[in-house]
Amino acid sequence: MTDRIISKSIIAAAIGFLALVALPYWIPGVYYLNVSSQILFYAIFALGLNILAGYGGLVSLGHAGLLGISAYATGYMLQHGFGHPVAILTALVAGLAAMAVYAVLSLRASGIGFIMITLALGEIIWGLAYRWISITGGDNGINLHGRPEPFGISLMPPVAFYYLSLIVFVIAFAAVAIFVRSPLGAALMGTRDQPRRMNALGYHVWAIRFWASMFSGLLTAISAILFVYYNQFISPQAIDLTASAEVLLMVISGGAGTLLGPIVGAALVVIVKSVVSGFIERWNMLLGAIFVAIVILMPEGLVPGTARLWRLAWRKTGGPGNDAAAAKNAEAEP
Repeated sequence: MTDRIISKSIIAAAIGFLALVALPYWIPGVYYLNVSSQILFYAIFALGLNILAGYGGLVSLGHAGLLGISAYATGYMLQHGFGHPVAILTALVAGLAAMAVYAVLSLRASGIGFIMITLALGEIIWGLAYRWISITGGDNGINLHGRPEPFGISLMPPVAFYYLSLIVFVIAFAAVAIFVRSPLGAALMGTRDQPRRMNALGYHVWAIRFWASMFSGLLTAISAILFVYYNQFISPQAIDLTASAEVLLMVISGGAGTLLGPIVGAALVVIVKSVVSGFIERWNMLLGAIFVAIVILMPEGLVPGTARLWRLAWRKTGGPGNDAAAAKNAEAEP
């Protein structure tokens, strides 16, 4: 049974990957290709937050600030004449260093306390970005000029940038899948469900959460680099509380604690924000209504909720599960 489930998952993943590879050939127009690129790097961002919020039970409202540090590091280095490799490396180091400080300060608490500390840290970073004009450019932000050219391939065309985002996304998704199934991932879920019992069993709860936070910070830094290269611009508006709330909405609406949930949530939020907003002026009201509907009808999120409804419909229509159950009941009868 387990082998069958794994085989179906592999087949579904392969079909999804092939669909993403072929997407530029059937999607209409460059605009929608750019939206697809946004979905990919926001999905990486949401996967990073899902490590903490979904698998660790630590809801963060300051992750946009962490994204801003890596994005500003990239823009600052490029603005001062450093090459793309140096800028990218600096952004990764800055993101991990900021995440280490962020974790040391916020992991002193859990629950509401953790939320409030992360919210405060995010607002501090936003305030620095707004007021530290010599570094961040203040409200005017930092403009970038050009994108890297790995192996001589220009990433300025939307198709090239989409494929780069897809490659990075696939690597990030695979890394998260490995992490979730690793002993550290299992321990993190244990600290989410029973932190006192895990501590009694000899696990270092704080250290587990710290290293999970560092992995989350790495994914956030990677998404920040793609974000700033895509927009060619970074300003305080991109890292305010609304941005942190949006990525948390991606995780919760898609299904916290699942692999596909943050991806589906990222697609939902980006499509409503970038596509539907062109037709509906009050698109944020629509997004709020969708979120309320998900919480009421599918409190576990879109992906787990859809799977639950599918199983229910499958059983009611006489799927194989019913045959197996009937056979089991027949064997149990005298």
